[in-house]
Amino acid sequence: MSLEKTETVNIIRHLAFEDLGSFASVLQAKGTDIHYIEAGYDELSQLDPLSDELLVILGGPISVNDAGMFPFIDEELALLKQRIAADKPTLGICLGAQLIAASQGAKIYSGEEKEIGWYPLQLTEAGERSALRYLGEQHCSMLHWHGETFDLPEGATLLASTQKFTNQAFSIGRRVLGLQFHPEITRHGMEKWFIGHIGEIMQTPGISVEQLRADTAKYADQLEVQGELFFQSWLGGLD
Repeated sequence: MSLEKTETVNIIRHLAFEDLGSFASVLQAKGTDIHYIEAGYDELSQLDPLSDELLVILGGPISVNDAGMFPFIDEELALLKQRIAADKPTLGICLGAQLIAASQGAKIYSGEEKEIGWYPLQLTEAGERSALRYLGEQHCSMLHWHGETFDLPEGATLLASTQKFTNQAFSIGRRVLGLQFHPEITRHGMEKWFIGHIGEIMQTPGISVEQLRADTAKYADQLEVQGELFFQSWLGGLD
């Protein structure tokens, strides 16, 4: 299986403005069709859990533990459990990473504080050897936007941490990757986040739209460059 030859990438999206960001241009340059599936609206049963096509699960403000309110979460977990057992290419970002972890039996729980804003990643030795080498603190700062964290799934390899949260990125084999942070973000796209997440911003001490916008202007353009390098590298390693 080669992502270089894949015609379609399937994307589970939980919020319209939390999309593929800069990763879309990488896929478009390969002539890849980007197929969004809107969680809670579109039928997840349209996805074949054993498909060789890449599946990306994006972020969102809900919790993996909210399946009582959002039954599609259990559908996503079942889908991921099958894909990972079959070693099918899967990338989870933020909520998507937590869903991957939970599908492997890991606990999802609130951190001591929210991590919203720009903070550098500290890579493990395994992370330095992986595609995440393009996202280390020597290259860029990283956007974080989460209040929950997770235990490292059994058999997973830890790739990155921050000062506030130890488990920021992990891999399961070569084809499954979970990222708690947002390497896909663009400066222009962040303006939608400020609008869509204004309630959370106003309720979180120590952050503001003004500060987030200033930090985004400082860091986002470089992250876009490094994020595309990361994504290209990870796709190339899926063969």
